[in-house]
Amino acid sequence: MATERTAGRVTKRRVRTRANLLDAAFRVFAAKGFGRVSIEEVCEAAGYSRGAFYSNFANLDELFFALYRQRADLIARQVADALAGDGPDLDVPASVDRVTEVLLLDLDWLLVKTDFLVHAARDPAVAKTLLEHRARLRGAIADRLARARGHTELPAVLGDADAAAHAVVAAYDGVTTQLLLDKDVDGARAWLKQLLTALLTDGSTTP
Repeated sequence: MATERTAGRVTKRRVRTRANLLDAAFRVFAAKGFGRVSIEEVCEAAGYSRGAFYSNFANLDELFFALYRQRADLIARQVADALAGDGPDLDVPASVDRVTEVLLLDLDWLLVKTDFLVHAARDPAVAKTLLEHRARLRGAIADRLARARGHTELPAVLGDADAAAHAVVAAYDGVTTQLLLDKDVDGARAWLKQLLTALLTDGSTTP
């Protein structure tokens, strides 16, 4: 029994240490840029030793992917929840309204993600893993669009649900790139709403 209690405390402490390292890394990456940050700086910001870092992550790439998974899962849940309310019929304008109202548009995260995207572009192994993580968001969107097929018509030019999901994510990427430059979150939400409504309908519906 005492061993179980000790193991439980160790597990909780490890979870807390990992979470604190992730939070600290996010702050340091946002302030200085991924690629300009050392493991020592992350440890200092979190108040831990290098040993604590290496007991949780092999390197900064692995730490970043843990961060990315958090954000990708959050966005996938936001999209899935926003699209879940219509049953088999998909009210595209109403669903787009819900998605754009709740979707994570965090400037600090966009800075970190963009830095890492450039890093991944120069490393095929990192790029492969990043592409796998990006597929999680597309999968959530494609699943909802596929379930609506036969009830809600999508523009034929989009092809199947997977292709439509690619187009939706491309629109999100484009809007967030502009957001990095002009810092206009409200404008980004409005523009994303217009793009997704035009993309997923025949364009006759005014958002």
